[in-house]
Amino acid sequence: MGEPTSKTMQGRQAAPADTGGATLAGGTAGPDTGWAAALRPRAQLARLRGPHRPRLWFEIILIGFSYWLYSLIRNAVPEERGTALRHAHDIWSFEGALGLDVEHSVNHALNSVTWLIVGMNYYYATLHFIITIGVLVWLYVAHPDRYAAPRLVLFVTTWLALIGFWAYPLAPPRLMTGGHFIDTVAVHHTWGSLSQGSLAQVSNQYAAMPSMHIGWSLWCGITVISLAKPLWVRVLGGLYPLFTLTVIIATGNHFWMDAVGGVVCLAVGYAVVSLVYGRWVYRLPQLAVAEQAAAKAAA
Repeated sequence: MGEPTSKTMQGRQAAPADTGGATLAGGTAGPDTGWAAALRPRAQLARLRGPHRPRLWFEIILIGFSYWLYSLIRNAVPEERGTALRHAHDIWSFEGALGLDVEHSVNHALNSVTWLIVGMNYYYATLHFIITIGVLVWLYVAHPDRYAAPRLVLFVTTWLALIGFWAYPLAPPRLMTGGHFIDTVAVHHTWGSLSQGSLAQVSNQYAAMPSMHIGWSLWCGITVISLAKPLWVRVLGGLYPLFTLTVIIATGNHFWMDAVGGVVCLAVGYAVVSLVYGRWVYRLPQLAVAEQAAAKAAA
């Protein structure tokens, strides 16, 4: 009752159909087209939050392009040597005031065990990429419906790190003047030093804050702990960022404060993505469950 009516061709009155909000010529309403409805912000958000399978070709292009762009921007940051060295001394002094300036002791102690420090040099140079890519591949294959959100966390974390590289140039301990740290790669002539040879010309030596070795390794650990089922795999996932923290300090590449910076970037990444998806990124609906629910609704 009281509902607006319209005349039919037979002279009968009928309630107008639901128009979905679109307006036709002459002031009458008509249904939304499919593309118009799909472009609504709410529809876009619902589509983003819903489970869906990632496209392999798109992920390969996206990750490859993003890492290329990240490296390009990171290495384009002006190498402000004086500022970076001053910041290094500031952090070293701050840690000393806390009584937590452990980097020098760890660096010298582990450097005395040749086989161990050589292994750590190669760990620092390679596993940073290998394990992160490995976890992404495992996510894509084993948990495709939960792949997109953790991948976005990794991206947000990495882009936040670029802001840190620009805003706070920082020399690693091995490049500090008067710090008496050992550049373990240079001493043991192992592969992978970004401060030796031609690599020094294409890599920014003063982008130590925040540590993406820690940001990425902690992301790997949290992802594995959250989604893997075998206990031993989850234990390894939890140990991986701890091993990485030991390596970045032992090789003279980072202060532990750089690790804190990496953790902060990752925490912000998780917070932003969880807000976008409306829940914790590892608790998103699974595709099989959503398909079963849709099948029941259709039946």
